[in-house]
Amino acid sequence: MDSFEWNKIIGAVLGTAIFIFVVKTVAEAVYEPEEPAKPGYVVEGVVEPTAGGATAPAAEVMPDWGTVLPAASVDDGKSISARCEQCHTLEKGGPNKIGPNLYNVVDEPRGTGRGGFSFSSAMQSKGGTWTYDELFKFLKSPGAYIPGTKMSFAGLRSEKDRIDLIAYLHTLSDSPAPIPAPKPKEEPKADAAPAGDAAKPAEGDAKPAAAEDKTVEHGPPGKPVPDTKAQ
Repeated sequence: MDSFEWNKIIGAVLGTAIFIFVVKTVAEAVYEPEEPAKPGYVVEGVVEPTAGGATAPAAEVMPDWGTVLPAASVDDGKSISARCEQCHTLEKGGPNKIGPNLYNVVDEPRGTGRGGFSFSSAMQSKGGTWTYDELFKFLKSPGAYIPGTKMSFAGLRSEKDRIDLIAYLHTLSDSPAPIPAPKPKEEPKADAAPAGDAAKPAEGDAKPAAAEDKTVEHGPPGKPVPDTKAQ
């Protein structure tokens, strides 16, 4: 096979490669999918990945537990807890699953105990106890509130769902944690008087101008005082 035939073969291979590259480039440009501006819907219970990792949740006002817990629906909370039972057991003495047993979890230390469950280092370093406030914040978005936790549940965005679930978890104890007293209602503050009115005296309070100081020289007793103005 002479050099002319080799050049023909090499030219054909290069031509084919160039043709494939051009077709691939054009196809990608024509059929490139357009990303939507925002997702059409959010699936509850599925973690939504983010490029920069979990974002800390915005601060929110904590419920008045002395008011909301007695009014919460324990039955609704029990229904919601079915989502928890995919990874947790709730009965007394229940075994640990993917997550720890949750019996008597309210007001218990966080990241310890639970029958020797292996907690993540993030949960252990967080420390503290599972107070009503802590459960409320954690259940909204576990991965955002404690980055690095093993719990992959996306969370409960509804405040009512979280309150009802906490009310049900509160009952799962031989000695349920005490419910705090309702917070006292704040008295409405009276509107302060304008600064300009404070310095303005009320009508009728104005004092008469001081009388002109006229010194009268008195003569001896019994004698009339001479009229000095005529002099």
